[in-house]
Amino acid sequence: MATRVKICGITRLEDALAAANAGADAIGFVFYGPSPRNVAPVKAAEIVRALPAFVTTVGLFVDAPVEWVEAVMHTVPLDLLQFHGDEPEPYCSRFRKPYIKAIRMQDGVDLHQQARIYHSSRGLLLDTFVAGQAGGTGQTFDWSRIPRDLAKPVILAGGLTPSNVAQSIAQVSPWAVDVSGGVEQAKGIKDSALIDAFMQGVHSGSQRA
Repeated sequence: MATRVKICGITRLEDALAAANAGADAIGFVFYGPSPRNVAPVKAAEIVRALPAFVTTVGLFVDAPVEWVEAVMHTVPLDLLQFHGDEPEPYCSRFRKPYIKAIRMQDGVDLHQQARIYHSSRGLLLDTFVAGQAGGTGQTFDWSRIPRDLAKPVILAGGLTPSNVAQSIAQVSPWAVDVSGGVEQAKGIKDSALIDAFMQGVHSGSQRA
């Protein structure tokens, strides 16, 4: 089975098109002010309008006020929401839009329990836990902590790069992988050569999984 790919932290049209041309299934926009990859909704809307067909657009939020999520949705044609903070399930499901829930892999986290709590989600995005950071740490976590029989699709994130993504897919067999910093030349600025190399690693890992 082919592993799906999301390129997150898109801030420029040329990066979005590079991701689409390389075969990425989805691109992500960060609507979180403290992030160096934060993008204005108006800019994200311009990028979305220039995308080719069949590229899923994802909006990432971190403990955002309901009004902010609704305002972004009104401006940007998003296909999927990604909640990357401590949002409870009723909050995540209130927007009547498919969503995925990020789970930071801190000690003691029970992924089976999280799958039950976020029963309305389309998948769990598993990311590295670093105290005080919502994501984008550039660090991996112990992939052996992911149970094979999880009741939700796994989107693997956290420190993925062209050099380790094949190994991660062969070991975890995730539904999808999510990369941001691993394909950047600077925060928020992607590198098309790294995107291409990452996609090659995904294809290699999918064949081994």
